[in-house]
Amino acid sequence: MNKIKIGWSEIDLTPEGRKVELVGQFYERISDSVETPITVTALALDDGNTSAIFCVCDLVSTGTALLKSVRARLEGKVDFPVENVMISAIHTHTSMGYSKRSDGAGATLGVLQELMGDKAQYNKLVSSDDPTLLKGDEAHEYLADKIAKAAVEAWESRKEGLFAQGFGRAAVGMCRRVCYDDGSAKMWGDVDMANFTELEGGNDSGIELLFTYDTDKKLTGVIANVACPAQVLEHRSFISSDYMGKVKRNLRERLGKDIQFLGLVAPAGDQCPRDMIRWVEPETPINDPNIERIAPKLRKADPSMFDIKGCEVAARRISTEIFWALAEVEEYTAEAPFCHKVIKLDMPLRRVTIAEKDKALEEIDKFVKASDGTFNFKDNARMHVHAGTIVRYRLQQTVNSKEIEIHVLRLGNIAIATNPYELFLDYGNQIRARSCAEQTILVQLSCGSFGYLPTKKAEAGSHYSAYVSSGTTGHEGGDLLVRKTLSEINAMFE
Repeated sequence: MNKIKIGWSEIDLTPEGRKVELVGQFYERISDSVETPITVTALALDDGNTSAIFCVCDLVSTGTALLKSVRARLEGKVDFPVENVMISAIHTHTSMGYSKRSDGAGATLGVLQELMGDKAQYNKLVSSDDPTLLKGDEAHEYLADKIAKAAVEAWESRKEGLFAQGFGRAAVGMCRRVCYDDGSAKMWGDVDMANFTELEGGNDSGIELLFTYDTDKKLTGVIANVACPAQVLEHRSFISSDYMGKVKRNLRERLGKDIQFLGLVAPAGDQCPRDMIRWVEPETPINDPNIERIAPKLRKADPSMFDIKGCEVAARRISTEIFWALAEVEEYTAEAPFCHKVIKLDMPLRRVTIAEKDKALEEIDKFVKASDGTFNFKDNARMHVHAGTIVRYRLQQTVNSKEIEIHVLRLGNIAIATNPYELFLDYGNQIRARSCAEQTILVQLSCGSFGYLPTKKAEAGSHYSAYVSSGTTGHEGGDLLVRKTLSEINAMFE
């Protein structure tokens, strides 16, 4: 075994003096200020034979087109295999959009324009030609340049170092899908109803932690794997790195301004930072009919997990656990088995039935006939769901699967595995429970953005995140992903 070399880099992604398109909802938002900066943080690991470069971005997603653009900038200019570069997102809904960020089946806007003609008023929501707005291809190139630079800097800064394992527990992520007595389910569903039966899934309060040090045992960085997307501050009009940015700030205030932080989101496609049972209303208005409550009851619980105060609470809980875990570190590792495998996997396309396709066409036609030519938020979201069903039906006539890229690594007693989905928690639990590793770090929305991957139960309950148009594959693909990830992890530990 060779000694592990460790390198870090952080580069600001916040466009100076520019507005951005904020993504994560079904309507246009243009940034008007910066609440906290957005960054890309890169961690390079190397033992002379094996390498890995993790690039975590304060973005909603990182599609394969962006991954290819970053690797193209590195090809022939670095002395490590560019396929060992991984890009992932924390899934903040208050960060910049860019072109080709999704790996879905196709553009729903084109279908709406085709079927709705002049009544496809979604066009009016598309951003203007404001020269101060950084969007589209320009934003894509801007991000690729910054991410590639971070990867190079991390690699060039690597030195022999030490790492230590840790574990924490904080209640941050909770299931956001609500079940009713007719078998249906709804994301953000109202629980204050006689028909409410249960939350569809559980939650995982565990935080997998990894700490890096120099050879004198001085802390250099913290890696935290949390099963909750960084989307407290969704629907807002400012740029923000959400709770992950506030965790980083807390660490630097206590441990020093040079401490690096890599926030990795574990499988959490059905998770959110909000307690659906002890519902607390947003302090400021939210433009989302799914979140509206009629005469909501006052609850003594967390502050609003739609607002900055709630974001600070989530960050405090994670930070506190990190501080406790750091104080308990006794074992430091300088050399360890290090393996990294890049895997291409064909995932079965989730298929649309003829009846589902016909129903989608019928709903769009009914809307066109009844519409006065205006879209509200609910209309917009609903029409895009139906358009997504039609896009999928057309695609499946010629395509049976979608190729994805996953990474599986071993670092000493730790397994690390990535996937490109908003992967439902149950799949992550299955992998962790059966992994041979002492500690298993799982990273979603990495090296691609293929939408949600729901469970069979969620598909039966339906609604957003479990619609056929919400992701490219279904529970059969989830089962395949679990089996493949486990076989690769466990082979590394034989």
